[in-house]
Amino acid sequence: MRRTTVATALAAAVLVLAAGCSSGPAQPRGQGAGSATKAPPAASAASPKAQLPPAKGSVKVARTVTDGLKSPWGVVALPEGALLVGSRDDGSVVRVDTATGRKTSVGSVPGVAHQGEGGLLGLALSPTYASDHLLYAYFTTESDNRIARMIYDPQRPEGQQLGAPDTILRSIPKGSVHNGGRIAFGPDRMLYAGTGETGERGLAQDKKSLAGKILRMTPDGQPAYGNPEADSLVYSYGHRNVQGLAWDGENRLWAAEFGQDTWDELNLIEPGRNYGWPVVEGRAGKAGYVDPVAQWRTSEASPSGIAIQDGSVWIAALRGERLWRVPLDGTKALAGPEAFLGGQYGRLRTVLAAGGGKLWLLTNNTDSRGTPRPGDDRVLELDVT
Repeated sequence: MRRTTVATALAAAVLVLAAGCSSGPAQPRGQGAGSATKAPPAASAASPKAQLPPAKGSVKVARTVTDGLKSPWGVVALPEGALLVGSRDDGSVVRVDTATGRKTSVGSVPGVAHQGEGGLLGLALSPTYASDHLLYAYFTTESDNRIARMIYDPQRPEGQQLGAPDTILRSIPKGSVHNGGRIAFGPDRMLYAGTGETGERGLAQDKKSLAGKILRMTPDGQPAYGNPEADSLVYSYGHRNVQGLAWDGENRLWAAEFGQDTWDELNLIEPGRNYGWPVVEGRAGKAGYVDPVAQWRTSEASPSGIAIQDGSVWIAALRGERLWRVPLDGTKALAGPEAFLGGQYGRLRTVLAAGGGKLWLLTNNTDSRGTPRPGDDRVLELDVT
């Protein structure tokens, strides 16, 4: 579909949806979608008035929201409280009613080609979703990884609620491993994407490659104003496989990254900085490379999705089969990482802040590397402090 055709279709669909769909909560002030917006400020010390989180936390599983999900990966929360969950392997998307647990088919993202760790990966809602109803998806095709957006219209029949995809970014290198895949809109309303180096380690240090990076772009897929290099999507580099992105209360970006054999990482991301892979892994204290704020043995973590709530980073661990908590004091950890739910629910893929001291947690035992249990995979509701 040509971009002019897509633009016309989007405009028409927005008029229809504005009349027939309820609006979500008001969006934060800032530049509109696609306009030039400065990068978030570099990391700084926390406000002296900021209330620090407790050094020790707690987690209680309040309930199982839904089960029977197959190879789930990306999750987004809709304004009305429901969740959209994508299936990595078959490219389908379902809506989960968080009150009843009922699942309904939304549709499938065309062109998804699952192989190894590739498939339908991250999902994100447009920062102007209340008016445009756009769902963004990061997915693997036969030739590359790419990001596309499509209208989500819940008024259409089940299974037919996704419009035709408008690809905003192509040619992110793909591999059977290390495809990255997490996407999220930041406080600046720009779209960020974590990519993997596909198993070709040198790509992480090649700033001309989109692999092994955190990318920052406009909602239309163009390099965002304020990026470290003009006309480049690259925001930070030297990454092995980034699958967790979240912002704290001071608009600082944090990312979780898979290590090779020794250390997994939680990093504070600053524009233009080099995070070391494959030269260093974990804390090395080597000039020119950024050390992680926290690190874990790879057997204890393999961190995927992350969320920040009430001053703590919550990290879903795959191989480690546990939920990690890192309380923050500005740009550093207030205390050492704290583990919860060890081995109770198997592999954990994605965690979302739900507000009110709650998190949504997505298990991932049907991804060919886990040991599925009756009911897998599932969304859990957690009460946390």
